[in-house]
Amino acid sequence: MKAVILAGGSGTRLWPLSTKEQPKQFHKIASDKTMIEDAIERVDFLKKSDIYLAINENHLKLVKKLCKGIPSKNIIIEPAMRDTASGIGLAAAIIAKRHPKEVMAVIYADHVIGNKKEFQKSLKVAEKLAKQENTLNIIEVEATEPNTGYGYVKLARLNKKIDQLEVYNLDSFVEKPDLKKAKEFVKSGKYLWNTGLYVWKAKTLLDHYKKLLPDTYSKFTKMMAKYDTKDQKKTLNALYPTLEKISIDYAIMEKVNPKEIRIIKTKNLKWSDVGTWETVWQFVSEKAGKNKHHLDCKNSIIYSENNKKIIAIGIEDLVIIDTKDGLLICKKTEAKRIKELQHYL
Repeated sequence: MKAVILAGGSGTRLWPLSTKEQPKQFHKIASDKTMIEDAIERVDFLKKSDIYLAINENHLKLVKKLCKGIPSKNIIIEPAMRDTASGIGLAAAIIAKRHPKEVMAVIYADHVIGNKKEFQKSLKVAEKLAKQENTLNIIEVEATEPNTGYGYVKLARLNKKIDQLEVYNLDSFVEKPDLKKAKEFVKSGKYLWNTGLYVWKAKTLLDHYKKLLPDTYSKFTKMMAKYDTKDQKKTLNALYPTLEKISIDYAIMEKVNPKEIRIIKTKNLKWSDVGTWETVWQFVSEKAGKNKHHLDCKNSIIYSENNKKIIAIGIEDLVIIDTKDGLLICKKTEAKRIKELQHYL
């Protein structure tokens, strides 16, 4: 198995801690290591030569500093931000060229996974399915609360059990619901949070690109003809920015016949997509305590990355984030709207 760790995101919703120069995957949020270091450690059953990193060129120095032991040839530099269908597809094309029969896992550098043992177990179950059935496999998480920030998958019938993990057929993908729908999903027990943690044969995925995104597939073919040669960078720079900007969910997963997809259900993965300040505070608060500098404050997030004293009095449901790059003050429920101002950041 080859693991592809996606680390090219900008993390704008966590401004001002996460910036274009140093997005959230390069910060210590859930542990005493950066998120990208945690992601690499999470697949420590693999050799470093089996780990690939997909990154933005602006972060190459940071990656080389933090990710010791990952071969330079395994660092995939995306010349432009063209969403996950392009990034994951490029990684699959590279792996298929170098290792034609290999299985690849897609992992996000900015996710938190608290149960490494179950994560590795689920990866190996998905690898078995990929090898035996040529399926597209997703490791999903039991929905424990009506979260409106996550997409969901609806389960069809139980297909089998492998190593005590349940494997389901897919009924359908479901977009982020409103609160009423999310409560219904959790109550039914038929819906899981969609993590985007994928495992498949690189060639199997590319076969779907050939069918569903023929223009993208054709460009991958041209890029691979020059990959690992002196013309690699020139060819990628010319072709990659012309790829359709679309997520792999919309481009591939939601168009593939559901019979070709398998869902590995996990119950205790302790997974979180760290996408908002409210989510971050679940981890920060374990070490720092909520509202460290406060008097009569309720449900507020107060954070400073330096030794500056911050005193808040009588506030409720606010986010106050102070870093060297800026100051954010907003209602907690509105924090995700920072993306609307990303042109200004």
